[in-house]
Amino acid sequence: MNAATTTNQPIIVKKYANRRLYDTETSAYITLDDLCKRVKEGKDFIVQDAQTGADLTNQVLTQIILEQEIKGFHLLPTAFLRSVIRLYDENMAGTMQNYLNASMMNFASNQEQMKSLFGRTIGEYSPMNQFEEMTRQNVAMFEKTVQMFNPFGGMFGRGEQAQEAEEKVIPVSKAKRAKRG
Repeated sequence: MNAATTTNQPIIVKKYANRRLYDTETSAYITLDDLCKRVKEGKDFIVQDAQTGADLTNQVLTQIILEQEIKGFHLLPTAFLRSVIRLYDENMAGTMQNYLNASMMNFASNQEQMKSLFGRTIGEYSPMNQFEEMTRQNVAMFEKTVQMFNPFGGMFGRGEQAQEAEEKVIPVSKAKRAKRG
């Protein structure tokens, strides 16, 4: 074992001009699939340009996502991708990064809660109610973030689509609660 493993430091992966990736921990060349497996296993790494030492981690992680999408694992909805592209400017970059990171951490936490709830026998807890509440919290967080960048605030009301979507969701939720109560 090297020092990176024993001190819980991220493993350094060097990327060469010929696009090859070199794992400094195992002293071997690796592939994007190998890095994808490491991400899924929760192993941290940093990708550096072998010549300049520049951090290429974001670019390589984005490349891994692209490879997964090409293989047919369509996780990212088209509308989401278009929205991200529209927001891709220097003014929104920091805020969008923070929002997406917080959303993903929230989603992972919610996923763990759901696993825990499904693991227990269904008694006083209803996993679907918990899931609905988590979804509402995520939507509310997104709406607050978007409102921060709307120069007119709530002056002109919400969009028709948001109101229609809420009208469809809320009556269904109330009806479900009425049946249970």
